[in-house]
Amino acid sequence: MRSRIFMVTSALERQAGAACCLYGKNKCGAATGIDNDATPLAGTPAQPLAQGGFNRYALGMAQAVRKAFVAGADTHDRARRKLVPCFDDFYRTALELLPFKPDDRFEALDLGAGAGLLSAMIAEAFPKARLTLFDLTPEMLMIARQRLKPLGKRVRFVTADFAAAAPSKSYDAVVSALAIHHLPDSGKRHLFADIFKYLTSGGVLINADQVAGETAAIDQRSRQMWIKRARELKVSERDLNAALEQMKQDLPATVGQQLAWMRESGFTEVSCAYRNLIFAVVSGTKPVNALEARSGATTR
Repeated sequence: MRSRIFMVTSALERQAGAACCLYGKNKCGAATGIDNDATPLAGTPAQPLAQGGFNRYALGMAQAVRKAFVAGADTHDRARRKLVPCFDDFYRTALELLPFKPDDRFEALDLGAGAGLLSAMIAEAFPKARLTLFDLTPEMLMIARQRLKPLGKRVRFVTADFAAAAPSKSYDAVVSALAIHHLPDSGKRHLFADIFKYLTSGGVLINADQVAGETAAIDQRSRQMWIKRARELKVSERDLNAALEQMKQDLPATVGQQLAWMRESGFTEVSCAYRNLIFAVVSGTKPVNALEARSGATTR
């Protein structure tokens, strides 16, 4: 039986047929297959960094964001930086939530990876990490392949049914940037539950995404402030109008809804570490004794 992840991503693909990802995915294509397979690494989250090393760690995360952007600074990336006015802090927060030391070996899955920007940042910050990029748009993964070509077998690309690509594979981290908001609320809930299953004990889910305001008035105010800031960064009216048109198809949820769904799926240490207008970074951890924690979540 095909997993819910396939059904959820099929729904995402149908939405993408009308308009692909908000920040630069302008072409859509059919899923085609999987290649560049890599031997999985066993990995476990590291202990928190000692306080004395935190400044060096934080500096490394900031540098990873900058280097990944400069290395692939094509039109797609430049538009994204202007359409996400909080770009640096947004992506840096996602990196800092990864509970690993810079030299740790771990496996990460990037859902809706697009052109590979977040994966490139992870690869820069964690040179021994191995990454699987999953996206429904082959054209975007072609950009990702070029960006991540120097990484060789540290990276693999998936443009097919996730269940068929890795039916028994586990990941130490599942990350996503500006993708999950395309799904309906039922799809988000199911996706969080399936992600929980594919994580190793102690693994983390980090979702850096577009979010809805808690009320219609808050949502409208946040969007207007976002437009103002994007224009201050000299975004082209063409890019802005394309984004606004795409947003008519988007289905963002509030931060509160997403945190509740993550807890419902069994995640602990669920929190929103960053929020800026229509952007937020949420995360949760799969507890070591996940079966017990999941049972407790369903009985509450």
